Amino acid sequence: MTEVTATPDLYLSIDSLWKAFGDFLALKNISLDINEREFVCFLGPSGCGKTTLLRAIAGLDLQTKGTVMQAGKDVSNLPPSERDFGIVFQSYALFPNLTIEKNIAFGLENTGRSKSEIAVRVAELLALVGLPEQGKKYPAQLSGGQQQRIALARAIATNPGLLLLDEPLSALDAKVRVHLRHEIKELQRKLGVTTVMVTHDQEEALTMADRIVVMNHGVIEQVGSPTEVYREPASLFVADFIGEMNQIPAVAGSGDTVTIGGATLQSQQHGFSAGMHVVAAIRPEDVIPHGDGARSPGAPDEIETPENAFEVDVAEMEFLGSFWRCRLRHEIFGRDELIADFSINAVRRLELAEGKSLTIELPQSRLMGFAPAGEA
Repeated sequence: MTEVTATPDLYLSIDSLWKAFGDFLALKNISLDINEREFVCFLGPSGCGKTTLLRAIAGLDLQTKGTVMQAGKDVSNLPPSERDFGIVFQSYALFPNLTIEKNIAFGLENTGRSKSEIAVRVAELLALVGLPEQGKKYPAQLSGGQQQRIALARAIATNPGLLLLDEPLSALDAKVRVHLRHEIKELQRKLGVTTVMVTHDQEEALTMADRIVVMNHGVIEQVGSPTEVYREPASLFVADFIGEMNQIPAVAGSGDTVTIGGATLQSQQHGFSAGMHVVAAIRPEDVIPHGDGARSPGAPDEIETPENAFEVDVAEMEFLGSFWRCRLRHEIFGRDELIADFSINAVRRLELAEGKSLTIELPQSRLMGFAPAGEA
């Protein structure tokens, strides 16, 4: 019997979308499919086009050309009032002269519901966002995190098919942001609402999204799961924007080697012609220390000398709580330093200190090659 794999239901489809402001192209030929119940983050630096794309989906800024399909319906030229979405802005946009109850009820009053039905729905929503006792207060009497929860309750009041979040946490302090992003993700799962969030915060995207859309200069650089965009970046921009990344000038060798400062190292398959100038990249946590004490107690002795291993000097060590960030020097790096993140246990076992030497390995599976910036 042939096993049939269920495919997700397509909910939002953006095809060949462009947006121009005068002579400036904010979006260039964007195509993207988003599945029902999916949580997708648009991630990128300021000015990359992520908010413009969100506003095009909402109909707040109509695209210059291209189509937006929602639940099989062409909404490309519909005004926002005729599209099925709720939206939460960075600024909360609550009405300061209305109570919390009336803020949440605002979008329900034109739906034909009775006052009693609206009151029941408002009470449900206040309980859902964990603020059941705050209905009679005014926005100014709530904290920023509480106001953002009310903005979220108002956005989902009419049970929209699509929830749009425009940097909803950026105005909050770090501790509240961490707590609220967990609550938003849990609420999204509970409601099963398709959600698109704009953020410039890579940590928010990595922790909240099912898929991340990395944008730069009005184009999509990569679409993938948080693990994919972090571990297998498609371009130097993605590698550099998400997380820490060592970038080392190199020359491409065969399909799986790069030469750094005269030393040939094994790398991932890179597809560049031999002799091309490239950027070799490796994340600090992927640098492996070797030597007495490098392995965990009870680990088997090494049988073979690892590839891409050489001795370096520890130039500087910085304690970052859960790990040590070390700057390593070797002649092949010239004036640059290699950044490596070592666990507290590894540093203790190796008795690492500034000025000490140790052997490190740059594992082939984690050493990547990219076209230099601007040449992709």
